[in-house]
Amino acid sequence: MAEPSTAVPGPDGPEDGDVRTPPLRPGDYDPADYADCVMRSAEAAGVSPLLVLTVLYNEAYKPHHPLLERLWQWWKPEASFGVANMHRATFERVRRAHGLSERWQDLRDDPAFAVHAAALHLADLDRCLPTRHARRYTREELLALGYNAGERNMRAFARGVPPGPMARSYLRRFRSYRHRAAAVLEDGGGRSDSAGA
Repeated sequence: MAEPSTAVPGPDGPEDGDVRTPPLRPGDYDPADYADCVMRSAEAAGVSPLLVLTVLYNEAYKPHHPLLERLWQWWKPEASFGVANMHRATFERVRRAHGLSERWQDLRDDPAFAVHAAALHLADLDRCLPTRHARRYTREELLALGYNAGERNMRAFARGVPPGPMARSYLRRFRSYRHRAAAVLEDGGGRSDSAGA
C-alpha cells in the first residue's frame, strides 16, 4: 500500500496552497525531495531555507522511514524522530510554544510536519541567540550547533566556549553540506544528482 503524501500549511493556514511532499521510501531518502516543504516551512517560521535544508542533510545519517523508526524506538525508546531527528523534549517545547496539536510520534509518519517543527525550533533558537557572538561562527552555524547540542550549549559557543568533538563534527558536516543544499534550492528543489556528495 502506498504511503500518503503529506502537506505543510501555508503561512495563512491550510487553505493557502499546501505543499505536497513525497512519501518516504526505504533506502532512498534524499532531503532534496523536501525542498518545496523546506522553503514553505522556513518562510512561515522566518528562518533561512538554506539553514533548514542544510540541517536536514546533516540529520540524514540514519534511515528515515516510519517502520524503521518504530523499530528503532522499540530498541531505544527516547530516540529522535522524523527527517529532522527531533528529540521528544525538544518537540514538546516547540509544541507548547507554537500551539501545535500534533504529537511527537507524528514526526516519524509525516515528513512535512517534521520539517515544519524543525523550522520552528530553529526560529526559537534564533530568538535566544545574542546579536553579538564569537566571530569564528556565522549566526546560522551557531543555530545549527544549537539544533544539535541544545540552546545552552549554543549560547556558550556564541560566547567563545569551544565545542566538543561531536559538535565540531556536526559543524564540519554542516559546512560541507551547505553547497549541496544551496544547489538544490537554486535548482528550485527536487533531486539534484549534479549536486554531488
